[in-house]
Amino acid sequence: MKKFDKHFRMRNSDVIEYVNERIDFFDKNAILSCEEIGDGNVNYVFRVVDNVSGKSIIIKHSDIKSRRTLVPLHVERNWLETEILQNQWNLAPGMVPKVYHHDNIMALVAMEDLSDHTIMRSGLIAHIKYPNFSDQISSFLVQSLLPTTDIVMNPSKKKELVKKFTNIVLCEVSERLVFSEPYTNINNNNKVFEPVAALVDQELYKDKTLHLEVGKLKNAFQNNSQALIHGDLHTGSIFVKEDSMKIIDPEFAFYGPIGYDVGNVIAHLLFGWANAYATIENAEVRNDYLLWIEDTIASIIDLLKIKFKEMYREIVTDVYAKNTDFMNWYLDGILADSAGFTGTELHRRIAGSTAKVLDLTSIKQSDKRALVEKILILLGKELILRRKSYKEGKNYSDTIKKYAHYGTVAKGEI
Repeated sequence: MKKFDKHFRMRNSDVIEYVNERIDFFDKNAILSCEEIGDGNVNYVFRVVDNVSGKSIIIKHSDIKSRRTLVPLHVERNWLETEILQNQWNLAPGMVPKVYHHDNIMALVAMEDLSDHTIMRSGLIAHIKYPNFSDQISSFLVQSLLPTTDIVMNPSKKKELVKKFTNIVLCEVSERLVFSEPYTNINNNNKVFEPVAALVDQELYKDKTLHLEVGKLKNAFQNNSQALIHGDLHTGSIFVKEDSMKIIDPEFAFYGPIGYDVGNVIAHLLFGWANAYATIENAEVRNDYLLWIEDTIASIIDLLKIKFKEMYREIVTDVYAKNTDFMNWYLDGILADSAGFTGTELHRRIAGSTAKVLDLTSIKQSDKRALVEKILILLGKELILRRKSYKEGKNYSDTIKKYAHYGTVAKGEI
């Protein structure tokens, strides 16, 4: 048996050997170096570089356990991610990295190196503006999601894809971490920043009305097989530069509600907003950056509506869906879901047991971190409880401004 005929957890030297043996990407006599650059909780990511030409490739490798918590996982997630990336490339060309090679046995995928891009979370924490982002992400959401729905696809083919992309393990992770633990602390594992613990207890753990609405959202996540969604679309899964955006890491992908992807994007822009609120000292600079994020969120919603309706009219095939009233009803459902799932993602990252965001944890002054976490907790509740009223971008802008007054940012200080 050859070395790579049976799965094992690869190290840098193994990756170089594998690339030389199995992937036709570099020149035959290239001198390669390899660095493990992954910073996530689940997989290993290696960058392989030709030391002479500078040509490079990314190898993403899955092991039978997560890299941080050593939780057992199925390596089949790597196959699923590859399939999704190829599907998204076909639907939204250039908005995901190009796949060069995949190996089911070693659970690895070789793809385009995005080192000339920046992870968007890092850019937001550095308070960089991305003026094209709302246009780019709204196009990606519409182009990658709407064509995978029943109202466009042949229903039988769509049901085959539902079966193919049933993501049992990682969906269970989301169901528990996003919808159950943040509101019940059912396993007593939640990690809450101490200064906001009392608010979490009162507003999240004890609010039975909120629990009902979160239960409805969880039910939609579990049962609304609407489109082939990314499933974990946050600013750590988005690479950006001035004229380009690339979406990575679709390993949580499955057939679920479109609004879950939309809500994740908005929630993580709000984490960037919170970081700027707490850390930019100059009032004029701070308020300018906050306004840019608020406008970006509003623009995503408004552009999504416009682009969705345009593509909907062009590609929908279902006889009932061609009715304008049906289209508006369908879109209203997506918009309501988007608001609700924005709220659950905000709460999950603040009150849940794992996967805290650097936007918040990097805030050094505890009083400022506590303030913005309290703002997001209350904002998230409103988004969940009143989600059906969020039908345009201005609704988000108004709500953000409402809860910004929880602090004193309107006065130019915190």
